[in-house]
Amino acid sequence: LLFLVPADADDINAEYQILLNELEKHNPELLHKERIIAISKSDMLDDELKREMAKTLTFMEPWIYLSSVSGDGVEALKDLIWKALQNVNS
Repeated sequence: LLFLVPADADDINAEYQILLNELEKHNPELLHKERIIAISKSDMLDDELKREMAKTLTFMEPWIYLSSVSGDGVEALKDLIWKALQNVNS
């Protein structure tokens, strides 16, 4: 499962928890699937802000900064998804 959380959210951890709660309400079986978190709109962040933001993230799932505007993180996200798919098929 791929979760997109915007970099300009007030609290990325809280936004992710909201998504998990919604998933639990609508299809709790999906909670057992592997998850990847993409922090979108990362083109709005400079490197220092990304480092500071990374220190505040509390989830254990793999995550990545992603920007559809600049394309940053797209290849790395594809690699994460590919690795996750390989784990499922093993």
